[in-house]
Amino acid sequence: MTEGQQPRDYDYSPWLFTDRADDAARARQHTYQRSLGGTIGAGCFVSEHASVHPDELRLGDRSYVAAGAYLTGTLRTGRDCSINPYAVVRGDVTLGNAVRIGAHTSILAFNHTMDDPDVEVFRQPLTSKGITIGDDVWIGSHVVVLDGVTVGDRSVLAAGAIVTRDVPAGAVVGGNPARVIRWRVPASRPAGTDLASAGTDLASAVAGFAERARAQADDVLARCWDAGRGLFTDTPGTPPTVRAQCDAIEIADLLLSRAPGQLPAAEQADRLRRWQDPRTGLVGELDERGSPRTPGAGLFDEPAGYHVLSAGYALDLLGSEFPEPIVVVADATAATIVEGLERQPWHTNAWGAGHWVDILGTALHRNARRGIRGPRETVTGWLLMHADPHTGMWGTPAPADGLLQIVNGFYRASRGTFAQWGLPVPYPERVVDTVLRHARDARFFRPEHQNACNVLDVAHPLWLTRAAGYRAGEVTALATRLLRDALGHWTDGAGFGFRAPHPSTRGDRATVPGLQGTEMWLAVIWFLADLAGVAPGLGYRPRGVHRPEPAT
Repeated sequence: MTEGQQPRDYDYSPWLFTDRADDAARARQHTYQRSLGGTIGAGCFVSEHASVHPDELRLGDRSYVAAGAYLTGTLRTGRDCSINPYAVVRGDVTLGNAVRIGAHTSILAFNHTMDDPDVEVFRQPLTSKGITIGDDVWIGSHVVVLDGVTVGDRSVLAAGAIVTRDVPAGAVVGGNPARVIRWRVPASRPAGTDLASAGTDLASAVAGFAERARAQADDVLARCWDAGRGLFTDTPGTPPTVRAQCDAIEIADLLLSRAPGQLPAAEQADRLRRWQDPRTGLVGELDERGSPRTPGAGLFDEPAGYHVLSAGYALDLLGSEFPEPIVVVADATAATIVEGLERQPWHTNAWGAGHWVDILGTALHRNARRGIRGPRETVTGWLLMHADPHTGMWGTPAPADGLLQIVNGFYRASRGTFAQWGLPVPYPERVVDTVLRHARDARFFRPEHQNACNVLDVAHPLWLTRAAGYRAGEVTALATRLLRDALGHWTDGAGFGFRAPHPSTRGDRATVPGLQGTEMWLAVIWFLADLAGVAPGLGYRPRGVHRPEPAT
C-alpha cells in the first residue's frame, strides 16, 4: 500500500488496485478470489465488502467488483469490465468486453410471475430469460435493465434509464422506458431498430418493403447475370453455380410471379434437367467452364447434395421435374439408410447431420412422386426414437456455440422430413423452449450479428410448431423484433447479403448482397411476418425450398 493510502480505498476505487497495491494486499486479494470459486482472470479485483454469491462466476482480465455490489445467479464477463459501488447484478447475465456499470445500477435477469391472483407474488415461481450486454457499453448510474434485454455493442445507457427492451448497437438511450435519444456511432444506425419508432405500423412497413423489393427485383437479378456465360452468379464477379441459377428462379417467382427474364423459362428448365447425372440422379457442382461435374456415388456427394433441394424445387417452379429419380436413394435399402443416419456427426456437427437428413428426405419425396416408394417410415422412426425429450431436437449442444448446432440441425432435419411430409414434430413445446432460449444468444441475434441461416433456423421451427399456441406471446414478440431487423438489411438495387450489413463487418464477403442471401431473407421475412400476423402485406408466399406447406 502506498503512503497515505487508506485500507478501503481499493474497495470503492478498485481501479487503483493494480498500480498501487503492495504485496500483502495482492496476496490477500488472491486468497479471497480463490475462496469465491469460479474463473477470475488476471489483474482482477473483487472487494471483500461486496456480496458475491453467484452460482457461476467468470470475470475476464482486469475486471473489478467494488464494495456494496450484490451479485447472484450466473455472471460471465469479458475483459476490462467494472461493477461499481452498490450495483446489483442478478440472474443470468453476460457482459462483453469493456462494459462499465455505474453505481447504484440494477441489472435484473429474472422476474416474479403473478399468474395466480390468490397466491402472494413472492410465493409464485420465478422466470429468467437472461440479459446480454455487448462490447464497449457504458451504463450510467441508477440505470435499471430488465430481464430478456439485449444491449448492442458500443451503446450507452444514460443515467436513470429504465431499459425494458433491446438496445441497438451504437445507440444512446435514456428515459423511462428507455428510447433512442441519439447515436454514439451514427453509422451504426440500422433501419427498423430505433426504439423511438418501435410503435411504427409493422404491417405498413412490411407492405412498403415488398413494394420496394418487387420494383427492384429485375435489377437484383441483372446484377448477378453473367451474360458471357449465360449463367447467374451468386454475387458479381464470382463463378456461376448451380445454386445461383436456382436462387434466381426462386427470387423471380417470389417477387415477379414468373421466371427470370434473362432466358426463356423452358430453356432454364431444360438446362437444369440436362445437368442431372443419370447414374446417381444428382446434379454436380459446376466446373470452371460452367458444366456440371460428375457426382460421386453413394449417399451423398457433398458438392451435389443440396442440389436435390435447390434444383428440384426450381424445376417445380418452372413447371418441370428431373428426368430421372434420385437413383442413389432409390437403390438404398432401409439398412443403408439407418447406417447413414447413425454415422452422422449428431454430437459434434448437428447442422451437418440435419443437412444430410434434409437431402435424404427431399430425395425420398421426389422419388415418391415418381411412384418409387422408399423407406420413409424408417427415417421418421429413427428420428422419433432419437429426439431429445428435453430439447425436442437431435444432437448435443456445444460449449463453443451454445444451442446453434442443434437448432440449425433441427431446422434442416425437420424441414426435409416432418415439414415436407406433413407430419407433426416430436416434443413441439420443447422445441419452442429451446428455440426461444437460443434466440437470446446475442452472438447470433444482435442485428449486426445476424445471418440468413441462423434467423431462418429460428423462424421456421417456431412457425412449424405455432399450432400448439405455446408461449405464443413470446413467439410473436421475437418474430416482430427479428422482422424489423430483417427489413433493415435490404440494400437498394442489390438485395440482401447472407449476413446483415454493419460498419463493424465492412469487408466481410458474406455481407455483399447476392442471390443466396436475397432468396433466404425473403423466405425468412415471410415466416416472421406470418408469425407476427402481417404476412398478407408482403403479397408473396414461398413456393420453393422454403415453402411453408407440406410438399406431399
